[in-house]
Amino acid sequence: MADSKMAVTQWSPGFVKELLPAAEKTALLYQLSYLCLANFPNLERIIRSRAVETQLLFGSSDATMLKCILTSQNLVESLFPMLVKAVEKNKAILAVKFLEKARAWIQDIITDVEKIVEKYDLHNKDVASSTSDVVKEKDDTDKKITVQGEELKQAESALNELKSLHQTTIKELAETEKKINSKSQEIQEFARSITQTSKGLGIFSALVPFIGMIVKSIYDAVHDPENIAQMKALEAELNILISDKTALKQKEWQTQLQLIDGQMKAAKARFDKNSIPDPIHLKEVQSSLTKIQAILIQLKNFWMSVSEMLDYLKKKTFVGEDLIDDLADLKDEFLESIETAKEAWSSFGAGCKKASVIFKLQSKDAYKFLEVNPSSLSKEEWEKEYESVKKRLENIDPPKSVPSSVTPAISK
Repeated sequence: MADSKMAVTQWSPGFVKELLPAAEKTALLYQLSYLCLANFPNLERIIRSRAVETQLLFGSSDATMLKCILTSQNLVESLFPMLVKAVEKNKAILAVKFLEKARAWIQDIITDVEKIVEKYDLHNKDVASSTSDVVKEKDDTDKKITVQGEELKQAESALNELKSLHQTTIKELAETEKKINSKSQEIQEFARSITQTSKGLGIFSALVPFIGMIVKSIYDAVHDPENIAQMKALEAELNILISDKTALKQKEWQTQLQLIDGQMKAAKARFDKNSIPDPIHLKEVQSSLTKIQAILIQLKNFWMSVSEMLDYLKKKTFVGEDLIDDLADLKDEFLESIETAKEAWSSFGAGCKKASVIFKLQSKDAYKFLEVNPSSLSKEEWEKEYESVKKRLENIDPPKSVPSSVTPAISK
C-alpha cells in the first residue's frame, strides 16, 4: 500500500457531547421565545409552528441514528466475521463481495443523512424568516410607543452590551476552530505519510477509521524517534488549541446565560409598555440548530470516508497484484485489525444509541410547553415559568472537551 492516498478521520464516538446540550437548549430557547412573545397571538402562532417543525425534525434524526446503529452492528456481527473467514481461507472474491455489501449499507446511510441535513438547512431558513417577522412587528409596535421608561432604557442598554460581548466570544471561538481544523489536517497528513510506508497500518486505518486509535497504532508500530517526536509535538499543539476552545465555550455559555437574564429584565419592562421583546432567544435557536446540522454533516462525511476506505481496501488488498504477494504476509495484521475494529465500531454504535435517545426524548417530551398558552399566564406565573426555564438552561453543562470538525478521511 505504498501508494496509498488514505488519511484518517477524526470522528469520535463521543460526538454526543455536543449534540446533547445543543438539542436541550433548542427546546428551552423556544420556550423562552414563546414566553417572551406572550400577548402577541400572531407571533405565538409562528413560534408554535416552528417548534413543532423542529420536534418532527428531531424524530427524523432519531430514525437516521437508528440506521447508523444497525449498520455498526452489521459491521461487527456480520461483515468482520465474514472477512475473517475469507482472509483465513484466502478467498479474495468473497472478501470483495462482503466489502461491496458493506459499502451499499453505508451509501444508504449517506443518502439518508444528506436528506436530513437538507431539511435542517430549510428549517433554519424558516426560523430565520420567523425571526425577521418578529423584528418587523417589534419595529412597527415600537414606532407607536413615544415614551420609553428609564427601566426599559437601562435594560436595553445592558442587553446590547451583553450581545456585543457574546458576539466577540463567538468570533474567537470560530477563529480557534479554524486553527484546530488546520492543526488536525496537519496531523492527518503526517499520519497518512506514515501509513503509506506500512501496509499493516494501511489496513488498520481502513478498518479502524478513528484518529485516536490510528495514532496509538502508529506509536506501537513505528520506531523512528523523529516520527514519534513529531507526532507527539503535533498532538500537544492540538491539545492546547482544544483546551482554548473549551475555555471559550465555557465563556460563551456563561455570556449566553447572562443574556437570558438580561432579556428577562428587558421583556418585563417591555410588557408594561405593551412592546415586543427582542427575539434574541429565537436567534439562539438558529445557532443550536446549526450546531446539530454541523454534527450531522460530520456524520455524513465520516460515512463517506469509511466507504472510500473500504473501497480502497478492496482494490489494494483483495484485487490485483497485491493479493498474492501481500495477503499471506499480512494475514495476522489483518485479523488483529479486525478484532480492534470490532471494539471501535461497537463504541461508535453506543455513541449513536445515545444520540438516538437524545433525539427521541427531545421529539417526545421537550415541547410539552406548547400545550399551554403563555397569554393565559398571570405576571407571577409568567415570571415563575421563565425562572424555571432559565434554571434548566443553567444546569446544561457545556462539553468539558470539544471535538473539532471532521475532515474527509480520503485525500483527493
